[in-house]
Amino acid sequence: MDAKELIARRVAREIMPGTLVNLGIGLPSMVANFVPADLGVFFQAENGVIGLGARPPEGMEDHHLTDAGGGFVTAVPGAASIDSAMSFGLIRGGHLDMTVLGGLQVDEAGHLANWKVPGKMVPGMGGAMDLVTGAARVIVAMQHSAKGNSKIVPRCTLPLTALRRVDLIVTDLAVIEPTGAGLVLRERAPGVSIDDIRSATEAALVVPDEVPEMTLI
Repeated sequence: MDAKELIARRVAREIMPGTLVNLGIGLPSMVANFVPADLGVFFQAENGVIGLGARPPEGMEDHHLTDAGGGFVTAVPGAASIDSAMSFGLIRGGHLDMTVLGGLQVDEAGHLANWKVPGKMVPGMGGAMDLVTGAARVIVAMQHSAKGNSKIVPRCTLPLTALRRVDLIVTDLAVIEPTGAGLVLRERAPGVSIDDIRSATEAALVVPDEVPEMTLI
């Protein structure tokens, strides 16, 4: 499988039955493809949908049914359409059990930068700031490096999304937990060694005596 599918499958293991979960655009949206339907999970998008399903087969897209990034989705039985005010009320009111977001950088303090690259035009922060601040649990799903540069750094050089420490980082190489003591290496991707992870990570890592290999859905 490719790196993005590996990340999505590993993140899917973190989603508990009967929870309300927001999936960010891009890679995080793939997670819905690997969560069993019988878990009773409802995926939420900031644009006002609760009960997102997987991407529809080609030719079956409904132009009135998209996620926050404009990607086509399906709706599960019991899904609801709400306005943006209620959608952000759920987020800001602390009613989301989890959000899964992409990342540009995460630093040793667990801070996330995921919305702006200086010098590039972007439409705005979107719901990222609200999601990182308001969700009960924040998981960052991203590739470990970009253009040969580590995305896990001592200190973010890009604008922060929020001051809150994220709860977990899942990459194509590792599962890392930001803690008060630093970034703790919890799992290795299949076939990846601790030395591989250290050499690809600019930030300092806390490495326990035992670091198991990831299991995937």
